Amino acid sequence: MNIKKHIPNAITCCNLLCGCLAIVQAFEGNLVYAAYLVGLAAIFDFFDGFAARMLKVSSAIGKDLDSLADMVTFGVVPGLVMFKLIQLSIENYPEYSHGDELPLFYPYLKFVAFIIPIFSALRLAKFNNDTRQTESFIGLNTPANSMFICSIAIIFINDYHNIFDFDSCLIIGFYPNLLSVLFNPYVLCLLSIGLSLLLISEIPIFALKFKHFKWQGNEIRFIFLALSVLMLITLQFIGIPLIIILYVMLSLLTNYLAKRKVTAE
Repeated sequence: MNIKKHIPNAITCCNLLCGCLAIVQAFEGNLVYAAYLVGLAAIFDFFDGFAARMLKVSSAIGKDLDSLADMVTFGVVPGLVMFKLIQLSIENYPEYSHGDELPLFYPYLKFVAFIIPIFSALRLAKFNNDTRQTESFIGLNTPANSMFICSIAIIFINDYHNIFDFDSCLIIGFYPNLLSVLFNPYVLCLLSIGLSLLLISEIPIFALKFKHFKWQGNEIRFIFLALSVLMLITLQFIGIPLIIILYVMLSLLTNYLAKRKVTAE
């Protein structure tokens, strides 16, 4: 029995297990633990593909298993986390938490979050059948989208008291005020829709797939990783959503420069 061919699938199953545990944590309201599990799952998601390439044991079953695991961890989990965030914002946002009469549709805003799993499924189905996405992505990939949403949950939960203490916001300054603006059910709903559309967009996004570790051919990957580490060290959790934004911006820049090169030739 060839054990090595099962190693990538075993790593993918670890990704799926993290996703299942994250769902449990999200249901129990432990959004920070759910976010940590998504981060761990993203590591497994990187290494299953890496292991398959290094061991040269890629298979159709492995590809389908990877997408199914990603649908749970990077589709269902971020939708559930966003659902909980919108619910939390509805229950606590000052404009609506002092006994004011709510619009009839207001309690149902949180269900907008489930557009994220729907569009994640569309994105994964598109990826599996799009021959253009063998070396890179078209549209934001689901792990990046999930990490963006879960990092927002960590930031909001860690600064929970500052968000809702508007008197201290005026004293502390810009950052808590920004959070209080973002932690709004309407803003979170718009963010859910925007990220969902980005998943199925035609924006080329480079993949963090290393066939080798030489500088040539991996320039954009090394630059991105170096800047990401710098952001994490200096900004900690606040750096994670900025890293995802950087990821998209570098992809757009790379695509623009490639088009200019082709035009010049």
